[in-house]
Amino acid sequence: MTALLVGIFGVAGGLLRFSIDTWFAHRAGDRRHWPWATLVVNVSGSLIIGLSLGVTGRLGLGAEWHAAIATGLAGGLTTFSSWTTATIRLVSEVRYAAAALNITVNLVAGLAAAGAGIALAG
Repeated sequence: MTALLVGIFGVAGGLLRFSIDTWFAHRAGDRRHWPWATLVVNVSGSLIIGLSLGVTGRLGLGAEWHAAIATGLAGGLTTFSSWTTATIRLVSEVRYAAAALNITVNLVAGLAAAGAGIALAG
C-alpha cells in the first residue's frame, strides 16, 4: 500500500513540478536566466516535508502517509539535480555572484521553510 501511495503522490508532485516549470518558462521572455522555478519547488517541497512531519503524526496517520507526502509528493516536486545544474550553468555564464546567490538562497530558504513547516504543524 505504501508503494502505491508514494507512486500516486509522486506522479502528482512531478506534474506539479512540470506545471511550475512551464509557468515560469512562459514568463521568462528575453531576460537572463535565473532558476526561479527550481527555487520555488525546492522551498515548497521543504515546507511540505516539514508540515508532513508534524501533521501526519498529530492526525494519527501512519508512516505510509508521511512517505506518500514526503517521498512521493515532495520528492516528485523538488529537484536537487536541477538546482546543481542551474548553478553550473550560471558559473559557465561567468555569473559567479548569481551562482553563489542561487546556492545560498536555496539552502537558507529551504531550511527556513522546513523549520516553518515543522513549527506550523506542531
